[in-house]
Amino acid sequence: MFIKTILMAIVHTLIDSIPQKLIVGFTNPPVVAIQGYEGSFHQVAAIKFFGEAVTILPCSTFREVIKKSNDKKETTAGIMAIENSIAGSILPNYNLLQKSNLTIVGEVYLQIAQNLLVNPGVSLSDIKEVQSHPMAILQCIDFLEKYPHWKLVETEDTALSAKHIHQHRSKHSAAIASTLAASLFNLETIAPAIQTAKNNFTRFLVLQRHKEAVEVANANKASLYFETDNSKGILAKVLGLIAQKNINLSKLQSMPIPGSDFLYGFYADMDIDGRHQLDDMMQQFSLHTRNVKVLGVYNKGQLINDKM
Repeated sequence: MFIKTILMAIVHTLIDSIPQKLIVGFTNPPVVAIQGYEGSFHQVAAIKFFGEAVTILPCSTFREVIKKSNDKKETTAGIMAIENSIAGSILPNYNLLQKSNLTIVGEVYLQIAQNLLVNPGVSLSDIKEVQSHPMAILQCIDFLEKYPHWKLVETEDTALSAKHIHQHRSKHSAAIASTLAASLFNLETIAPAIQTAKNNFTRFLVLQRHKEAVEVANANKASLYFETDNSKGILAKVLGLIAQKNINLSKLQSMPIPGSDFLYGFYADMDIDGRHQLDDMMQQFSLHTRNVKVLGVYNKGQLINDKM
């Protein structure tokens, strides 16, 4: 009980540190679609952005997140992971975003700390199997290989694994999941931060229906999608134009255009000094590109080292 109290105090501290301007334009309390179950890292990201009062709507797939986020009868917004500092971009999610009627209104950078969770009173010597999502197991493989007698069981979600451990009151099973899952399901963290790469961040996008989105004043980041023809040097011209406008291109992701013969579209993240700088660039940008779509103009997320 003492451990649970400490964990919830950490949650409250993180929430209190969130600038209120981030949630301007949202209903209170917001209902947010996430991929995964209660206790997942998507829920942690939702709490960090909206506050503890947020209500989550769990979805089994990212496609469902987009669908639910588009339905004003069900949600206020959605949160979707888009890239990881180790695994890279989640490419299908870029296509889902580009085809949706949603706008990026914010982002969250979350440090992913995987923890070994057990029911109260269970020791390392009691464990016979460890359950989690296959990616989480892979992220923790160096630690797990120290216990070759443990059976590794792949599941569909880290938080769901934690819930199953709790429900079955297992004395010989452990789960790899977040500390939020530990607090929700009354589990103990028997081994914290067991992931091999300690500096592991996931970037989450906060999405809202275009008609309801309120653009943040003095926004400092923009995300765009655009296509070019296949003429020689055209991409260099586009990138040169961005540089000429004194805009930092923080990310450029290419994706094949469905139905084309290896033609590519590009997703670009740009650091801007306000919407006026973006609008000034766009006047010439559209001369060298096509099918341009501004995916969002918002404030950059902070890269904070926390172990939630």
